[in-house]
Amino acid sequence: MSSKNSVYTIIYADDDIAVLSKKSGILIAADRFNPDAPRLDLFAREELGDLFAAHRIDKDTSGLIVYARNQEARRALSIQFEKREVRKVYHALVYGHPLWQELTVDLPLQPDGDSRHRTVVNKKFGKPSRTFFRNIGGCGPFSWIEARPVTGRTHQIRVHLADSGFSIVCDPLYGGNQKPVRLSEIKRKWRGDEVEERPLLSRLALHAYSMEITHPVTNNRMTFRAEYPKDLDATRRQLAKIFGVDPLAEDTVK
Repeated sequence: MSSKNSVYTIIYADDDIAVLSKKSGILIAADRFNPDAPRLDLFAREELGDLFAAHRIDKDTSGLIVYARNQEARRALSIQFEKREVRKVYHALVYGHPLWQELTVDLPLQPDGDSRHRTVVNKKFGKPSRTFFRNIGGCGPFSWIEARPVTGRTHQIRVHLADSGFSIVCDPLYGGNQKPVRLSEIKRKWRGDEVEERPLLSRLALHAYSMEITHPVTNNRMTFRAEYPKDLDATRRQLAKIFGVDPLAEDTVK
């Protein structure tokens, strides 16, 4: 089963699960802070019926989300996430250049920890949180980072990167610089019209790239990948062309 529209793409669907890739800016389920915000489960209901979230990704993050299509599948998937048996890989474009090739961040996180409802590092009240990072390579003022979260705390990757001194491009909550990525600012001898130029990317540069789960009914191990959305892919291609670093040039899912 395959379907594409402007909000989501169906990567896989059967009677028990549906794997979608969503655009940035869409919630995956109801949110108590923003009950009227656009929701992926409602967008997809006409095509797929009721969808039950077994895990979450940030509203501003694009990419993979796995839904259950019945309560039995939901329970089985939820147990996998709770036991940390799901392998998740994210790609992020950050400002700056890490001096490390690999980094493990173990910092306890407390969601809704300040007046902006941000997740904060709190060694007394926070829940254990771990993320493995890999530096894919630098591209001018930016670097591509692969993130493999072991736990699934709210905004975990964003907070762990920020605490390590790196903010994701166009992060409205944890980055001080929300300036869009423009080709005119990264390409030498750019000859476009500055007035008419459209940004390559003007939203959070974080993408849920792949996920490996055990099917809740068949018990088969399954791996899914989500293509980059058009804005992130245009940025990737331009940076690869100019600086020779491409996060998709190798298969980063191992």
